[in-house]
This record gives sequence, structure tokens and C-alpha cells, in this order.
Amino acid sequence: MLNVFHTVDLIGTFAFALSGATAGVKQDLDIFGVFVLTAATAVGGGVMRDICISALPPAGLVSLSYLLTIVAAILCVAFFQRLILSFEKATLFFDALGLGFFAAFGANKTWQHTQNVELSILLGCVSAVGGGCLRDLLIGKPPIIFSQDIYASAALIGAAIEISGSVGYIPQACSAWTAIIICTLLRLLALKYKIGLPSIKHNGL
Repeated sequence: MLNVFHTVDLIGTFAFALSGATAGVKQDLDIFGVFVLTAATAVGGGVMRDICISALPPAGLVSLSYLLTIVAAILCVAFFQRLILSFEKATLFFDALGLGFFAAFGANKTWQHTQNVELSILLGCVSAVGGGCLRDLLIGKPPIIFSQDIYASAALIGAAIEISGSVGYIPQACSAWTAIIICTLLRLLALKYKIGLPSIKHNGL
């Protein structure tokens, strides 16, 4: 299972890195700016999680595999830019994919360190949304989690599904992939059909 979750983590890192690199290209950043934005998007949430659970130094800052994954994503966007940017709302698509992978991995890693259900679900969500928040802040956009979009709530659901497997409520062998699929689908369906959480209406006072 450790190998499976390491693979899940790297896939999520690559998906978020593509999201960051795509956003950087659309903002006309130079190569250093694209690298910084890609790295922040790819490992930002994981670094926050690792600091919270005292898994130091954070894996995203010291592991060569993460650096290579970030560089690979930048090269993919650089050389296959036309194909990647041809996807409608490419940044949001890759972000949704990374959301599912990181929610599952973040929840599992927190559980392995703390054996605490509530914290595992919370930090699974932080793992999933942290990088996207950093990306949006760096390019001057309001973070998605503060809008009405189904985003953090989808990550919470994905993390909860993964933890259900960790504690034995559902088979652990399939909990991670179930969490990834459901979280990603919730996000994509919310984007497609413009489903969002209700807001408190401003009364003009």
C-alpha cells in the first residue's frame, strides 16, 4: 500500500504541476516565474500538511522525485503547449484531477502519523486545496475555496472516503481510488453544471 500511495502522490503532484505551469504560461511569466508557480501549486498543500503533522523536513522540499515531477510538467507544457492549452479550461481540469489524488494521499499520510480521523480528513483537504490557493494568490486571483464552487467540500468528501478505508469501514484496497474518482467527478460535475454552495445574500446595509 505504501508504494500505491507514493504513486498516487506523484500523480497528484504531476496533475497539480500541470495546473500551475498552465496558469503560469497563460500569465506570460518567465521561466523562473513558471517554475515557482508550478512548484507552489504542486507541493504547497503537502508542505502545509507535513508541517502540521511534524513530518519534517517536508517531503515536497527534499525529495528529488517531486522536483523531477515538477520539471517534467513544465517540459510537457513547454513542448506540448498547444495540445494542453487546447483543453477547455485546462487549468481547472488538471486542478480537479490533482484535487482527488491529493485528498486521498493527504488523508492517508496524516492517518499514518496521527491515527486521528478528524485531523486526517481536515489535512487531506488542506493537502488538496493548499497548492491551488497558493497558485491563485500568486497570480492575483481570489482562491477558489472562497467562492461558491464545489471545491474544498469535494476534497473533504474524498478524504473522508479514504479514511473510511483506513479505519476498516470499507475495503482499504479500493478506498483510495474510490476517493480519487468521486472527488474528481464531484469537482468536474460542479464545473460543468455550475453547481455551487449557497451564499449569504448581501442586504445592502
